[in-house]
Amino acid sequence: MLEYKLSPSVLAADFARLGEEAAAVEAAGAQYLHLDVMDGLFAPSLSIGLPVIRSLRKVSGLVFDVHLMIEEPDRYLADFAAAGADILTVHGEACRHLDRTLDQIHALGCRSGVALNPATPFESLRWVLSKVDMILLMTVNPGFGGQKYVSYMTEKIASLRGWLTEQGYETDIQVDGGITLENAEEVLQAGANILVAGSAIFGKEPQASTRAFLACMERMREGGPA
Repeated sequence: MLEYKLSPSVLAADFARLGEEAAAVEAAGAQYLHLDVMDGLFAPSLSIGLPVIRSLRKVSGLVFDVHLMIEEPDRYLADFAAAGADILTVHGEACRHLDRTLDQIHALGCRSGVALNPATPFESLRWVLSKVDMILLMTVNPGFGGQKYVSYMTEKIASLRGWLTEQGYETDIQVDGGITLENAEEVLQAGANILVAGSAIFGKEPQASTRAFLACMERMREGGPA
């Protein structure tokens, strides 16, 4: 049975207090920490890189869920693994040879994720499903925090979960972009099991917000909305 996980995104955190922010969500029970790496090319923004991840690794015991929104990610996979990544997620749209990239991620001792933008069909992963530990469905177009959830993504989440079941896989589905307490149940019911939340956690009181998300996930685990 798939486990529900919460992955707070530090993109929305206070960078002057990044270690404290990470410690707050860890203390509240979050399982992952989502680390968005953007190069200004694949995604139209710049964000954190290797030094920040190395520094956080020293003070955090969370699973480091590193989302590489960069062109030709193969160039840096070993560096991010060495910096402390536990999961390396690459964009299918940014990889020239995705099969080889996934093999490299596993050879580095990391779990593999493939992210897909809203308009990218998930069927493109058909021939590499056995090598994908997690599929990240972008529920906004990548590049900026605080965007509104793209409504048609609920149907895509449900379609992906159905397709994976037909193919005989229980692959994790992570959703990233515009996730709030107001739509968390909707995406979980559709078939996602890992939630990335940025502004909805760090834009408020991180510990209280983390606990609220985890309570929502626990209700869903027990059979549905309260």
